[in-house]
Amino acid sequence: MTLLPHPVTRQPFTSPVAPGTGWPDDPAAPDTPVAHDADDVRLLARAEDLDEVTARVSVCAACPRLVGWREQVALEKRASYADQPYWGRPIAGWGDDEPSLLIVGLAPAANGGNRTGRIFTGDPSADWLFASLHRTGWATQPTSEHAGDGQRLVDARMVATVRCAPPENKPTAVERDTCAPWIASEITLLRPSLRAVVALGGFGWEGALRSLAAAGLTTTVRRPRFAHGAEVVLTDEAGRELTLLGCYHPSPHNTYTGRLTREMTDEVFTRAAGLCGRMSA
Repeated sequence: MTLLPHPVTRQPFTSPVAPGTGWPDDPAAPDTPVAHDADDVRLLARAEDLDEVTARVSVCAACPRLVGWREQVALEKRASYADQPYWGRPIAGWGDDEPSLLIVGLAPAANGGNRTGRIFTGDPSADWLFASLHRTGWATQPTSEHAGDGQRLVDARMVATVRCAPPENKPTAVERDTCAPWIASEITLLRPSLRAVVALGGFGWEGALRSLAAAGLTTTVRRPRFAHGAEVVLTDEAGRELTLLGCYHPSPHNTYTGRLTREMTDEVFTRAAGLCGRMSA
């Protein structure tokens, strides 16, 4: 199998990357349990340790169509990245282990997270998002180019509702539901520190609402609607509140057309900083 050098460390890797072989921030080991179907996901997502859940997410093989697609992209590669190894595995949650802010998207990009191994990394959407996170005090660097680049989130964590890059960026309802226990488990484990969630786009909003409900958070608002800047307050069984914020997805379509501006993006993350009791930069 062909070995190619990692863009940052120069260590050689196969595409897809085998777990526990040294890829920067790889949460898994060679013996991490692998989910092969929806029942396995439900069982393995019950781990009570965030690091273990993260590791198990990163090797999940429960959806045959998504496994086939992510690995096909990793082998065929985009021409501009033909000299790089591709991660080609599910994209685990990434960031602070006790965050006040959770950022939720739909799914990784085929040549973004699926290539780099880090959510919202290595494509134009990532460039836009991390520039805003850096300006508002949630990230230590203005760019997120590849795992191992030194980027770090501050009091924040990122997850996707579906962990594998889907064909045409469209996971099926079955794939979405199969993946759902992973994010529900993570939210449950993160709940003690969480104060706010930013959902990117309408799909991220719907996925966040489903996942928060699965983790035991409810709202008195009937069918909260997505809008940029929308807010809805949810409450857990202990009476602790969490605020869900809506933000247009930082896709090139939205940013190039001006539907989402730099100022609009910063306003959402500045608002999140206020809700979390932090002073943004």
